[in-house]
Amino acid sequence: MKKQKIVPAILLIGFGIYFYLQQETNSLFHEFSTWPTLLIIVGVAFLVQGYWGRDYESIFPGVILSGIGVHFHIANKFALWPDHLGAFLLIIALGFFLRYQKTGNGLFYGVLFLILAGVLLFYDKLPASFGLLLS
Repeated sequence: MKKQKIVPAILLIGFGIYFYLQQETNSLFHEFSTWPTLLIIVGVAFLVQGYWGRDYESIFPGVILSGIGVHFHIANKFALWPDHLGAFLLIIALGFFLRYQKTGNGLFYGVLFLILAGVLLFYDKLPASFGLLLS
């Protein structure tokens, strides 16, 4: 039996809802009518294909696309959220870990990206912690 793809259906439904909410004048979702929302829609389509369609290689691009979309929505609203390369590397590490959960490969790259993200996210605090260890 030929494997059915779910991505086009989710994309059409997601883009339809997106453009419908964009046309509404008094919509509560007006702040979501930006390009990061489109990344989230495409990412969710890949995630649905990965988990429901059992196409586990689609999990990684789904996490990357939806993670970047969520990052750009959150980065302007919360001062605590980091807005530099470390956040993107953390999203990539999460993608590798979720793919490893289903396929069994990619753990090394997930750990590597997680370490790099940790170093970049906490770069300003690292010298102080090493100073405590050395003294």
